[in-house]
Amino acid sequence: MSEESKRRLSEGLARLRAELENLEADEATRQRLEDLALRVERQLAEGGEESHHGLLAELEEELLRFEVEHPRLTAILNDIMVALANMGI
Repeated sequence: MSEESKRRLSEGLARLRAELENLEADEATRQRLEDLALRVERQLAEGGEESHHGLLAELEEELLRFEVEHPRLTAILNDIMVALANMGI
């Protein structure tokens, strides 16, 4: 995993956390996004073999869910997905 990929992913996660603080969404949605962020952070820190496809599938699902109502969040989730894909995850 290149340092550039790690940096982009870390920046995307920081932006996601900031956006979550101001997100107008129900608690279940907020919790799903928090859980996804934690899984991505764990993947970044450990470089483990968590189910990459499952993680990407969940990110894509959240992306589709928020595409219309939360365009900024959609852009952030897309950036995270691109960073993960560039890292081979």
